[in-house]
Amino acid sequence: MLGATALAGLAVTPARAQTVPTEEQATADGSGGSNNDIVVTGSRRTVTLQDAPINISAVSEETIARQRIDDIRGLAAFTPGVTVVDTGPASTGNIILRGIESGDTSVFGSAENNAVGVYLGEVPLYLDFKLIDINRVETLLGPQGTLYGLGTLAGAVRYIPNRPNTSRFSVDLHGRAFAQSHSGDFGRIGDVTVNIPIVSDHVALRSVVGYYDNPGFIDYDYILRNPGVSNAQPVRGATAAQGSLGSTADYAANFRRVADVNFEHTFTTRNTLLLEYNPDVKAYLTYAHQETKTDGRQANGAGVLGTGRYEGPWRYLEPFRRGADLFSAELNINLFNVAQLVSTTAYTKQNIESTDDNTDLLLDLDYGYEAFPAFSSFANGNRDYKQLNQEVRLVSSHGGPFSWVLGGFYNRLKYKSDRQEYTPGFAAFAGVNRPDDLEYISFVNTKTVEKAAYGEATVHFTPAWQVTGGLRYFKYDATATGGTDTPLFGGGLTRTPYPLIQFAPSRVRSGSTGDDGFVWKANTSYKFSSDLLAYATYSTGYRIGGVNRVAPCVVPLPAGQNVCALANELVYGPDKTRNLEVGVRAGLFDRRLQFTVSGFRVKWGDVQVPSQTVNGAVGITTNAGGAISKGIEVSGSFRIVPELVLQGTYSYVDAHLTEDFRSLVVSQGVRYDALSGDRLPGSAKNSGSAQLFYTRPLGDGSAIEASWASTYTGNIYSRVGLRGFGEKIPGYVTHRAAITYRTKPFEVGAFIDNIFDKYAYTSVSNDLSSFNQARTGVIERYYARSVLTPRRAGIEFRFHY
Repeated sequence: MLGATALAGLAVTPARAQTVPTEEQATADGSGGSNNDIVVTGSRRTVTLQDAPINISAVSEETIARQRIDDIRGLAAFTPGVTVVDTGPASTGNIILRGIESGDTSVFGSAENNAVGVYLGEVPLYLDFKLIDINRVETLLGPQGTLYGLGTLAGAVRYIPNRPNTSRFSVDLHGRAFAQSHSGDFGRIGDVTVNIPIVSDHVALRSVVGYYDNPGFIDYDYILRNPGVSNAQPVRGATAAQGSLGSTADYAANFRRVADVNFEHTFTTRNTLLLEYNPDVKAYLTYAHQETKTDGRQANGAGVLGTGRYEGPWRYLEPFRRGADLFSAELNINLFNVAQLVSTTAYTKQNIESTDDNTDLLLDLDYGYEAFPAFSSFANGNRDYKQLNQEVRLVSSHGGPFSWVLGGFYNRLKYKSDRQEYTPGFAAFAGVNRPDDLEYISFVNTKTVEKAAYGEATVHFTPAWQVTGGLRYFKYDATATGGTDTPLFGGGLTRTPYPLIQFAPSRVRSGSTGDDGFVWKANTSYKFSSDLLAYATYSTGYRIGGVNRVAPCVVPLPAGQNVCALANELVYGPDKTRNLEVGVRAGLFDRRLQFTVSGFRVKWGDVQVPSQTVNGAVGITTNAGGAISKGIEVSGSFRIVPELVLQGTYSYVDAHLTEDFRSLVVSQGVRYDALSGDRLPGSAKNSGSAQLFYTRPLGDGSAIEASWASTYTGNIYSRVGLRGFGEKIPGYVTHRAAITYRTKPFEVGAFIDNIFDKYAYTSVSNDLSSFNQARTGVIERYYARSVLTPRRAGIEFRFHY
């Protein structure tokens, strides 16, 4: 039976309820407490969820398993105030908390410039590891600048893994097999967790290995047989109605088909070694690796040139590979029962290799490429992230009415990327000596260093009343070096013979920026009774600025194509939030009904917004104006009878501009103003979930459990205020159900997700102005819609030894 707090975001703050003095002990035995007593550590102290001194939602290990939640995208439906759209395996998902988002939606779901900090245990990272052997996932709603800092403008999400156990050997096996609508293959998922005591009470290893083989459902039916020769649109026309992909003979001559390109092949492993000198001195050494591969977007072309709902109209396969590694060392020392010292050193790296159909980008720039009848383009990209993190903190453990946390933080992120765009056959057509058809190259190297010192203190004035205050000082510096060249139409490469590739010195530039400041928090709560608690919080958050990942312009601009940033486009500053929230948690009818209601208002200043360079229309970030987000979050549980439990969540978010933004939105080279009151994009104004669980005990600890869950996602704006051809993405409802037979050593069950095979699109790339747009008879395929995963039906088993 799922507990009342397993899915709900319960924000409570009673007095002196610290029963476990160290954060690491919360998961030392591989459990997170009972369903009604989930242990959380978001406050850097170990307390039950009911006693957490901050607004925090916790999804338990049991819930993760029973709702088949594999990653962050699955969590959003059951956590009020959270939006993560389903954009497929070629992205880590853009997490939006409380509507704090200014950028356009995208079918690629990029999480860069995210306003949410993501942590694996103690480690901030830019990765999205699968939720295998995870004790719980904590979502800290609202700015978390005091204790967490880095990127927690709107909040933080923490994956808390289970710890090694030195006293018992255990094995957990899990498998899932399913059929998926609109797919030609079956899905297969398997993972195993092993806990090995090596030296009793001193050394243990916990190892996790998993593989995800999720079938695709998007078909690329119009891949060019011979790029540079094959005609990507055999029949041209001044309008979409006049152009077409041709006859059966045209298809045979020009195209080939690849089905189910958006499959997911993910291998993941996490290995943690516990070294325990004694209960007061422990170290955890962790290595984690994950690799994901796919061959295309989880998107369609919205019917362009007659393509279907589960059909991508693009001319090339778009293979994508993301590999990530994490190395961390965490040291926990009890200092004479006065304070707990926690030191975490971590190094993470991520490499992303991708190929994408670049044709429509070049057509949309209107350079006249369509004059070549067989014109097409693809681009190869490579991105590397390397992050070094060090954090040291002291957490008081001396007891009494006063408690405190002191810490220092260091983070260094190095990023480098390069991109090469090719136009097969075009160089010969244009009479340019580039047999490799290289049209554009770029590179960017950036380095961002952040340092911070922070402290937080809590005073319990009475057993029912506590007050907490915190302060953080941060300082960051960012530098970037980048370069571009356009070998087909001028630039450094035309002055070097083929096949030599080099950037002309005049095309390489550097830039730097930096800032510092303070953020703070004040919190108080009062527990009127064991069944009624109220709290209030005022907190601030920040997101560091940086240098845009595009090469600076050479002034005066050289003749020919220029892809670069002007002086006012090179850097951007930090943005900050100020959050005021109040909440109540109550239990009625002998706690058969439990619920939490909270209201919030977040003011957002110097908002980081996406824009484009004047030269080359490269995406950049800039600062402008202010915005506000306000709303309510509700979660609760009602035990109708002992065997039947109803749970639900609801969130209302009103996020909009409070100032006019001049020239904020760019479409077709035209810049549009956004006005005060315009709704922010990316998140649903209304969302909610309802779940019904029925458990039938069978004796000897076995039971049959049946569940039904429905989730509602309201409409989303693709752009601020729908300016510049933005659109309202319709809301939708999905349903899932499962029936499971459970015993202590094993369980087996059947499930259906998206029962009614709901078709919905969750985000869009570019805008409607480019839909069916013709360039000298060539119809663009630039506009795209990401598609919701269709129905899945299958079986699942778990075995525990």
